[in-house]
Amino acid sequence: MPELRCAVVIEDEHDIRHLLATVLAQAGFHVRTATDGAAGVALVREHDPLVTTLDLNMPGMDGFEAARRIRAASSTYLVILTARTEEVDALQGLEAGADDYIAKPFRPRELRARIDAMLRRPRAHVLTPSNGGEGQSWLEHKGLRLHRQMHLVEADGTQLELTPSEFDLLAELLSSRRLVRSKTELALALRGIAQGYVSDSDARAIEVHMANLRRKLGESPSRPRWIETVRGVGYRLTAD
Repeated sequence: MPELRCAVVIEDEHDIRHLLATVLAQAGFHVRTATDGAAGVALVREHDPLVTTLDLNMPGMDGFEAARRIRAASSTYLVILTARTEEVDALQGLEAGADDYIAKPFRPRELRARIDAMLRRPRAHVLTPSNGGEGQSWLEHKGLRLHRQMHLVEADGTQLELTPSEFDLLAELLSSRRLVRSKTELALALRGIAQGYVSDSDARAIEVHMANLRRKLGESPSRPRWIETVRGVGYRLTAD
């Protein structure tokens, strides 16, 4: 069982690790820390935290591999912290399963705001009809089904494993039907707000999440069954 309000910090630099632990403790988390990727993955597997922060540059196992192993074992909200200046590094982190990334040096208030936004979104968990999931509504489109409360997604009867961000993006699109949702709108939806500043990197992150979602759905952007791209505008469901 996951610990109540547990967080894991994976960071090899002492000062940054202490700062992250302090910010999360002030947010009400019981914080556990690790100085390398392997130890961090072990902590996530043991404690199943609500939130995990992960540095990309660490000795031994790098952040990308750590992210993949964390995502394979947990639905924790995963935030990557990186001092690398190339946007591609952060995007690779998203492709490995991260929900968000923050560039170093970062402001503690920004980290706190990002985490608060993620916690406004329901965390992945599994309910079945036998333990309370029956009777609540599904969002459906051409064999693709999503249940917010149960946090379940099925495509043609097969259950899919999505990250929290991928799940929330799909829920937004299924709720909007044929209404086109822009990258800006979707980025703000992941933060749980209606208005705000969205950078080019945030918009690009939506593209990465969408690419990962389509890969898991097994569909081609050029011949989509469920989600189509409206060039220069955004995304919407395909016609019924």
